[in-house]
Amino acid sequence: MNAGERKSHRKLVRKLVLLAVAMFGFGFALWPLYGVFCDLTGLGGRGVKVAENNTAMEKSDRQVKVRFDATVNSSLPWAFRALQKTETIALGEMNEALYFAENTTDQAIVGQAIYNVTPPEASLYFVKTECFCFTQQVLQANESREMPVYYFIQPDLPDYIKEITLSYTFYRNENADPVALTSSLDSNAGRSPGNGK
Repeated sequence: MNAGERKSHRKLVRKLVLLAVAMFGFGFALWPLYGVFCDLTGLGGRGVKVAENNTAMEKSDRQVKVRFDATVNSSLPWAFRALQKTETIALGEMNEALYFAENTTDQAIVGQAIYNVTPPEASLYFVKTECFCFTQQVLQANESREMPVYYFIQPDLPDYIKEITLSYTFYRNENADPVALTSSLDSNAGRSPGNGK
């Protein structure tokens, strides 16, 4: 191998090492970049705000149409649907949307819902005060349940947004123990500050 070939090989090795370092850096930066992307676009409901039930709201005469969508992941044998497909609401007014879920199997299953708001920029003005998506849901064998969402849309929603879609997808949580989770939920429901439990 002559001197020119050795120099050419060294350049190639340097380029490959730099490429490997750049790929590692890009992979390392993907997670925070994905978080920023989700916050900006509302993907996965990241931009949706959560507030207390007693949050003060300024009501508006302006109305928007809200569509409700419901799907289940193929690994979850549940029926899941929105009980109303659309609703026209006033901005700033507290509203309730009802979803219905049914476990169609003969065993208890734990599910977790994720949500998304479209158009993405509307997620910055969509405020939830209570939602079944905040916690894992256990449905016993053949159990069905209505699941409410309490929400309002801030009055400063941009004028060009006339319609918003709230979508939920339920996924099966394979790692959760339905018996332990049910016991935990039951014991928490039985507690109150004054009964000492």
